[in-house]
Order: sequence, then C-alpha cells, then structure tokens
Amino acid sequence: MSTDDLRAIDLLGRVRYGRVATSMRAMPFVAPARHIVKDEIVVLRMHRGMGYHRACSGSVVAYGADNFHTGEPDLWSVQFTGTASMIRPTTDELALFGPGPRQVDGEPFEPVYMSLTPQFVTVHVLEYGTEQPAGLSGSGSMSGRRHDRHAA
Repeated sequence: MSTDDLRAIDLLGRVRYGRVATSMRAMPFVAPARHIVKDEIVVLRMHRGMGYHRACSGSVVAYGADNFHTGEPDLWSVQFTGTASMIRPTTDELALFGPGPRQVDGEPFEPVYMSLTPQFVTVHVLEYGTEQPAGLSGSGSMSGRRHDRHAA
C-alpha cells in the first residue's frame, strides 16, 4: 500500500460518515453511508429502505468523505473508487460500526452492508493560509494537492 493510500485510510478513519455515488437506471445519485476500514477494504453500511444498495452491488461506486463540517483550518476529502459487493459483516465489523440510527426517513433502520476494494484512491487537501481571519470559513486562499493511486 502506498503512502498516499495509507494517508487516505487514516483520514477516512477520522470521520464516521461519507457518501456513496453510482448510477441507477442511467441516473447518478449520492447517498449517505456509515463506513469502517478493515484490512484495506472499505465496508459500508446503508439503509435497505432507500434501495440504493441494489444499484451499488456489483457496480463501480465512488465513496467519499471529508472533514468540511469540523471547523478545522485545513480541509481534506478522500475518494475511494472500486466495485461494491454485498457482504455479511463479521461480529468484529458490527462492533466497529456501533449502533445505527433508529429511523431513516421515518422508517425503522434496516442495515445492508457492502465491501469496496479500492482501485483508485484520491486525496485532496485544501490548506488555508494563516492570513485568513478567524470565522471566515469558506473564504481565503486555498491550494489543493491531488494524489491518485491506480491499482493494477
């Protein structure tokens, strides 16, 4: 695993939720998901009631997460792209996920799980200079770095 891959996994481990994206009937969609990383595989938990897992299973998906909501001065986002597969999580994986929400969109939460073995990993870092006055999030100078890893 490359240094950039390890950095992306480290960053992903700092947040609990992200967004999975793929297409359903040729229309793109983005849906929330909870994630864990286990043995270089991203494991996702989604609500079955949304039905998005059917479009994801066996398809190429992108899964992204970021720290944009944290108020930290330097912002990052990571994206993992690969094929998703439905799985039955182990007891250890279930423990890592922790409890799910009671309801999603007014329905009782019913989890489904998918694994994503990343084939492409991207890290973007937005570094704000010290000249940015406090409280002005979203403005000021920013620079980004992109790190792509393509698996063979």
